[in-house]
Amino acid sequence: MDLQLSDDQRALRSGMRDLLGAVFDREALRAAVERGGAVDRGLWRELGAAGLFALRLPEAAGGVGLGLPEAVLLFEEAGRALLPGPLVATHLAAGAVEGAAEGEAVVTALEGGGRPVPYLAEADAVLVGPGVLTDPGAPTGSGLRAGSGALTGEALEGFVAGAGPVRSLDPLTPLHRAEGLPAAAMGLARGSEAYTGALCREGALLTAAEQLGSATRTTEMAVQHARTREQFGAPIGSFQAVKHLCADMLARTEPARSALYAAALTADPVEIAAAKLLADEAAVRNARDCLQIHGGMGFTWEADVHLHLKRAWLRASRWLTAAESEEILAAALGPSSGPVPPLYSGSAASG
Repeated sequence: MDLQLSDDQRALRSGMRDLLGAVFDREALRAAVERGGAVDRGLWRELGAAGLFALRLPEAAGGVGLGLPEAVLLFEEAGRALLPGPLVATHLAAGAVEGAAEGEAVVTALEGGGRPVPYLAEADAVLVGPGVLTDPGAPTGSGLRAGSGALTGEALEGFVAGAGPVRSLDPLTPLHRAEGLPAAAMGLARGSEAYTGALCREGALLTAAEQLGSATRTTEMAVQHARTREQFGAPIGSFQAVKHLCADMLARTEPARSALYAAALTADPVEIAAAKLLADEAAVRNARDCLQIHGGMGFTWEADVHLHLKRAWLRASRWLTAAESEEILAAALGPSSGPVPPLYSGSAASG
């Protein structure tokens, strides 16, 4: 099996990087921080026009007709640029929520497990689990599995009214806690069964891709700083301790990349769990090492390193945590292992 990227895939990734460089440069990033992470609707529509959300919809349905491997490449670039917004949820809802594919609608997700809901005040729809606050009029499509739905209209307004804002670690990701919801929704808000099967796997995989992009970017930032920053008349990159930190960052990033690309091809739940675990570790630890290489400058608000670290911490709690990934991996080991945990083996897994 040839796991090298094709020329078309390389061009797709390069095109996404060029687009983000033009529409979301460092100045735009800092402007987003000042807005408190509010979604830029104009940027959202540009992403929709570029095909980010409709990438996996069939061409007959107005999509691009590509698959998970290509989606992973684009979300890797989004993570590299620290692009804010509920990108994963909107992508997953492209075939189910009107306007999501074109970037006209902003969609977030209730993931369950007590996790806060990001961008709830900005959202036009919220993905929910099977049978819970489902809008009967919501269309279904390739982004959702049978029995799932989306909150829109009055149902969404009630959901927002019952959820309170909480302070977010990441200044680019506003959060709401799902408290005070109708009784029918409370089980979902507390449980991890919100997205059993394929939808959870895809959400975890695309979030892992964002983590990989961030890990790659912080490695580049660290190496660049080590080459240009001088101490005692020499670049700090010439010192053994700094060399080791940079080498460790690369040694974490590349295995995570291999695991992610392989999981995108197989869509295997165990491989996705491994990819998410490795990508989370690479993103968090690389950001911390990058901050250390930057020294006192790295701790300042003006530096971008802390933004990568805070986002990496937040993403590590999304869709699939380290503990949940470890449970899935442990269940797959040894002849006496039991079945894959319910989080990934629900009825939707075979859908």
